[in-house]
Amino acid sequence: MSMRRRVVLASLLWLALPTFVAATDDTGNPVDFQWGQKIPLRDGAKLNATLYRPLDQRAPLPCIFTLTPYISETYHDRGMYFAEHGYVFLTIDVRGRGNSEGEFTPLLQEAKDGYDIVEWLATQPYCNGKVTMWGGSYAGYDQWATAKEFPPHLATIIPVASPRPGVDFPFVQNVYYSYDTQWLTLTSGHTSQENIFDDQAFWSAQFGKWYKAQRPFKELDTIVGNPSPIFQTWLAHPQPDTYWDSYSPSAAQFARIDLPILTITGQYDDDQPGALSFYRDHFRYASTKAKDRHYLVIGPWDHAGTRTPKAEYAGIKFGPAGVIDMNGLNKAWYDWTLKGGSKPALLKNKVAYYMLGKGAEDWRYADSLEAITTMWRPMYLTSQGGSDDGVFASGLLAAAVPRGPAKPDHYVYNPLDTSFAAWDPAESSDTDLTDQSGLIGASGKILVYHTPAFQQAIELAGFPKLNLWLSLDQPDTDIAVYLYEIKPDGSSIELDSQLLRARYRKSLREPMPAKPGVIERYDFDSMHFIARRIGKGSRLRLAIGPMNSKFFEKNYNSGGVVADESGKEARTVTVTLYHDGEHPSALYLPIAAKESDASD
Repeated sequence: MSMRRRVVLASLLWLALPTFVAATDDTGNPVDFQWGQKIPLRDGAKLNATLYRPLDQRAPLPCIFTLTPYISETYHDRGMYFAEHGYVFLTIDVRGRGNSEGEFTPLLQEAKDGYDIVEWLATQPYCNGKVTMWGGSYAGYDQWATAKEFPPHLATIIPVASPRPGVDFPFVQNVYYSYDTQWLTLTSGHTSQENIFDDQAFWSAQFGKWYKAQRPFKELDTIVGNPSPIFQTWLAHPQPDTYWDSYSPSAAQFARIDLPILTITGQYDDDQPGALSFYRDHFRYASTKAKDRHYLVIGPWDHAGTRTPKAEYAGIKFGPAGVIDMNGLNKAWYDWTLKGGSKPALLKNKVAYYMLGKGAEDWRYADSLEAITTMWRPMYLTSQGGSDDGVFASGLLAAAVPRGPAKPDHYVYNPLDTSFAAWDPAESSDTDLTDQSGLIGASGKILVYHTPAFQQAIELAGFPKLNLWLSLDQPDTDIAVYLYEIKPDGSSIELDSQLLRARYRKSLREPMPAKPGVIERYDFDSMHFIARRIGKGSRLRLAIGPMNSKFFEKNYNSGGVVADESGKEARTVTVTLYHDGEHPSALYLPIAAKESDASD
């Protein structure tokens, strides 16, 4: 019997449903609730689900589910909301977590399991055959994973803050996070590990123990107290390859994905690179019809804010227009795509993005992601007499193209130096994006460049790019670049950052050791989307230096397998930066509007 025929028969069995327990939320609206539902998978394993339905549901409705490793009860409030608003909602523990059977294999398992859930739900008498998914982060990723399997009854998806394996998790630019071990501990076993996960002082101390001992990164899982075969498997694939490719749709699968999609991410979302990578690849390969049904929203939010927007993050405050009703936006999308309702009011064009900054703080719209940027303004790096090694003795970002010879700049990095903390957030700080203490303390160990003060406000919107002409005297090192707005009063706002491991300067898939003394162009072209109005009198600050942090895999510059390296292999590197007529190192600013269009 086909799935479609079973959907028809299931609808005829509607009156045979058992009576569920009624729950009441704080608005007084009752919801039918059933805990411990079992969903069978093709291999016989059963997943645990909690089912929420509108009280006295009398006809089949569209079904929404979230598939999570974070224990399904954590999404009780979402289940209540959507059941109150005319949908059947299920929170489902992924395989091997919560009360679900099987073994948890992070991310890789969700594609086929997602397919089975969709098609099982479509046969249930409470479902009208239209199935969709909800959620962000992990639950955003598994929407793309499910879509690539093409379950016939998947009607739409809203992937939010979706990491993409091999792009931004468990590494970024092929540099692993120490956080990987923290996350793997959170998702170890069947039960919740939230109290351990949330103890940031504990994790900072654990990472510091590894960092100060100069031990190999591959030992971090044992050092923190949770040896993990999954962590070791990840480390065995230090760059994108067929292993990481298997997590995501192939080009052919992207070309076949043809359903309404609403991608949501934020300017300060850690998984913006993954979310936009999925978005771009779908637009690269999909049909015109499919692309016409794919919308994008980029808000002023951090990772958590993509589901529950707030008015402030890490010291940066947002205008009231940015604190949208995210449940309402999701519901409006489902109403439009599943019930024939009106298009959500926020979606005035194919791309909606939020412009930050005094005098802006509102939503803007564009036909495409590329159309947001109307022009590029190069700002060329220069210096005088080496005065560029700190915040108070910086070089210049100038509009003039360099001509003729110029003395290069350089910094010296000893990976055994455990006092370097330029990029590390202050302990227990809620002002990470405005705190300058680490950067100031790194004077003499980094390179810094400032623009002149802007004579009138400008609006940046898009992806900054940075081309640096560099030479190294070692085969490898990790380089970090950070971009800030410095206001007239001297306060700072971090705008963006990017890492680059020298061996991957040509390709993230093919490592190539640097040749000592050879001048090459290093392209930092994977920076994040930003949209911010830079006020009159503000400057931009560009900081360049080593990535030497307990929060990232440590590169000891030897050119060997980084995860295996320890302090015994450490090599001090000199990184020389050129900015002469033959080597015009430059920062390229994405301009959203001509200067004359931006008021003071």
